Amino acid sequence: MKEFTYKDSGVDIEAGYESVDRIKKHVARTKTQGVISGLGGFGGMFELPKGYKNPVLISGTDGVGTKLLIAQKMKKHDTIGIDCVAMCVNDIACQGAMPLYFLDYIACGKNNPEVIEEIVKGVCDGCVEGEMALIGGETAEMPDMYHEDEYDLAGFAVGVAEKSKIIDGSTIEEEDVIIGVPSSGVHSNGFSLVRKLLLDHKKYNLQDEIKELEDKLGNVLLTPTKIYVKSIKAALEAGEIKGIAHITGGGFYENVPRALPEGLKAVINKDSISKLPIFEFIQREGNISDKEMYSTFNMGIGLMLVVSEREKDNVLGALAEIGEKAVVIGRVEKGEGVELCR
Repeated sequence: MKEFTYKDSGVDIEAGYESVDRIKKHVARTKTQGVISGLGGFGGMFELPKGYKNPVLISGTDGVGTKLLIAQKMKKHDTIGIDCVAMCVNDIACQGAMPLYFLDYIACGKNNPEVIEEIVKGVCDGCVEGEMALIGGETAEMPDMYHEDEYDLAGFAVGVAEKSKIIDGSTIEEEDVIIGVPSSGVHSNGFSLVRKLLLDHKKYNLQDEIKELEDKLGNVLLTPTKIYVKSIKAALEAGEIKGIAHITGGGFYENVPRALPEGLKAVINKDSISKLPIFEFIQREGNISDKEMYSTFNMGIGLMLVVSEREKDNVLGALAEIGEKAVVIGRVEKGEGVELCR
């Protein structure tokens, strides 16, 4: 009688070993001063940096959503890891956290070491950009849950902040200024709408060259989510930042109020936002209202900073010095939620 092995069930342990060997060189690029463990342990270890009187750990976890399906159809896996890091680290940086470390989780139908390496390379690229270490992760081969070419990706980020310097929006007041920092594209939200509209309903192919986008549709959609760690650091060094909002799922209407205290609203001037061509394309193809677009997408602004009028020029100047084309897009007034105007 033939011996039944783990490989017969669809799980290839040898492929797992090869994946680990392939990613080691990428993980090494992310090592920072606090790392005190290497790959292969049961847990990743990181030493808290010194100099904090009352350190608070700030953590966040997220995935990439159905943008993964675009990457899988395009067979392009080297940037989706950047998205995963960005979705986690941007959130914790909004509260003033200095990123420390990241962990990733990949679930797949078949462990293809070359694909796993591409994914983790993207994760490491994101960690380097976000100034954090990749100290651990997991690749789970689950053939009964995923098709052979399918995978899911999620991550977990941890940062640290001085308790007295945590950004929670509590000092925001009327007439404070809202600065918008540009996005790189659709980022990692709204892809269920994008896929249903452009691929299923309008029958576009991801390989289609779209003149107004100046590239293949799939390449534009896979533009990595922008990581804002360096921008937030530059802003914090330039002046007092009262509140920060990362524009992710729920667009303007859900995310901006999260940075504001009760009784205050954000009044956003739509004309001050340079809407990216991809959003113009999506809106036109779907005959979508402004309300729906701003409820779903970042519309060209991935991060918003709330500052006082007197701090505005210092912060804008600091952002310009690192190449950010940030602009004032609104003000804080009495009320609730978000008001879009021209």
